[in-house]
Amino acid sequence: MMDGVTVYDGHDLEALSDLPRYQDWILSRFAPHLCGDVIEYGAGIGNIARMVRPQVSRLTLVEPALNLLPRLRERFADDPAVTVAGASIEEHAALQPEASYDAVMLVNVLEHVVDDGLVLRQFHRLLRPGGHLLLFVPALPALFSKMDKILGHHRRYRRVELSDAVQSAGLTVRRCHYLDAAGALAWWLVFTKGGSTCFDPTSAMVFDRAVVPVMRPLENLCRPPWGKNLVLVAQKTQS
Repeated sequence: MMDGVTVYDGHDLEALSDLPRYQDWILSRFAPHLCGDVIEYGAGIGNIARMVRPQVSRLTLVEPALNLLPRLRERFADDPAVTVAGASIEEHAALQPEASYDAVMLVNVLEHVVDDGLVLRQFHRLLRPGGHLLLFVPALPALFSKMDKILGHHRRYRRVELSDAVQSAGLTVRRCHYLDAAGALAWWLVFTKGGSTCFDPTSAMVFDRAVVPVMRPLENLCRPPWGKNLVLVAQKTQS
């Protein structure tokens, strides 16, 4: 489970709420699989969901932190195609009918789960044949820091490790690659080596406006051998 989370300090979510270029970079890796009935686990305050909503017919948002739910519900209160639920991944997934969704998406969430193998198997059950699992997770165990511990991370993933876990759950990995090589260096300097335990909104904004527009086209041309995060797209095959 996600350590039985019921309250989450959302200051980091506030610090990272105004990063439109970075968030668009992440979601561009998930297109064109964001369509139909989509569920996002660990929706936070809806930063990613607000960008996803125009692309999908229905959106289910699941958030275990009870203190974040009022803001999430308020944000989508006028949209009947959006459902907000307060529950852990395990609790919510266990109650859903088989083959309920066209896509299951987690952005910086799976690393919070103690038994990631269990929830990956649940995602396989929830997906319709041909549906997709969309994961964005922190990468490289060598980058693990005090900040990771504060955020409640149980791990940072290697590419092979993440692919193997998803395949063991019965899904076919279509793509798994590192993203944000510059961010890996920045994380190592600030958090792993520097020991910082808080996000700087100004630095994050500068990164979004100055670094992402340069790195995104470069990584589109040539995927780096390392990165701050991993992007994975997997599919539940028709058979």
